[in-house]
Amino acid sequence: MQKTKKSIAKRFKLTGSGKLMRRSPGQRHHLHQKTTKQKRNLNKDKEVAPGRAADLIRGLPHGL
Repeated sequence: MQKTKKSIAKRFKLTGSGKLMRRSPGQRHHLHQKTTKQKRNLNKDKEVAPGRAADLIRGLPHGL
C-alpha cells in the first residue's frame, strides 16, 4: 500500500474535477509596496500546471 506524501497533501488540494490547486506566493512581506489589486489577486488559489500536476498527483494515491 502506497502512503500519501504529507508534504504534498498540506500544500495542494484537489478539485472535484481532479485539478490540483496551489496557494499564491508573495503574501508574507513587502506588502506595502504591492498594490491593493496585486494583493487581492494573490488571495486566489491558482491551478498547478498540467505537467507538474502529474508528478504531484502521484504522491496522493488516495486523493485528499
